[in-house]
Amino acid sequence: MRILDAAAVTGAIGWTDAVEALRRALLEGLDPETELPRTGRPFGAGELLVMPSDAGGGTLAAVKLATVTPDVPGSGLPRVNAVCVLFDAVTLAPVAVLDGVALTALRTPAVSALAVDLVAPAAADRLLVFGTGPQAAGHVAALRAVRPLGSVGVVGRVPERTAAFVDRLRADGVDAAVATAADVADADVVACCTTARRPLFDGRLLSGTAVVVACGSHEKDAREVDSETVRRCGVVVESVTAACREAGDVVLARAEGAVTAADLVPLARLVRGESATRPRLVKTVGMGWEDLVVAAAVFAAVDR
Repeated sequence: MRILDAAAVTGAIGWTDAVEALRRALLEGLDPETELPRTGRPFGAGELLVMPSDAGGGTLAAVKLATVTPDVPGSGLPRVNAVCVLFDAVTLAPVAVLDGVALTALRTPAVSALAVDLVAPAAADRLLVFGTGPQAAGHVAALRAVRPLGSVGVVGRVPERTAAFVDRLRADGVDAAVATAADVADADVVACCTTARRPLFDGRLLSGTAVVVACGSHEKDAREVDSETVRRCGVVVESVTAACREAGDVVLARAEGAVTAADLVPLARLVRGESATRPRLVKTVGMGWEDLVVAAAVFAAVDR
């Protein structure tokens, strides 16, 4: 059995590889609507999340185990820890254990990038990102792999962290600057990568072509975007069932009459060209099939 630490996961495949693995899985018929649901329960001082997947009828299956603990300011300890176990789909013998935090940091931006590639204007070059953590960094990198982003504005809660994040982006050759929520008015792509429980910006400020990604929460009472954003943009989701069960951005907007379940457009339909509708809001909650697909691509790359 292979043990793949964070460095092995991060170094195995690039953003384009991860995006294309997801695209290929959906093109070949993987149906996220049949996915086993994520389960969560109190565990120790926090929460245990279990995300299984044998989607697609492939040669591998996976279970990701993640723990979430209360944020302790100044502790320096990670809030989320995770491992992903890959199994042979026939014998169910474990074949690899992957660092789950690194896997999540790879697959979540890759899912967003796939969706953005399907709905954003080809020339989209102005990104506004909310957040300064690993997901924000991953989204900048992944979205740059699918669109010619010329500038990146960063909106953060803590000025020192925001400035440091901007400096890191600049060191990587990105034209980055500190921004404010009002700058959504000038953005081609808005990426919300936060733990916010209330909307981050006023949806009325968005341009008529802006694409918004909201990936920060899978809790039904938390949202990063308001109902106006949902109403104006429509919503592409990984799974209608999962979105209506877990996605606060969708659940709360439905309660306010901004969207119905029938209005939601599954990512798989867009990938397969089965929908004429191209929503401009991408709402993801993270699903086990995504972990399986990307983990399988990582495992294949390191096992060559």
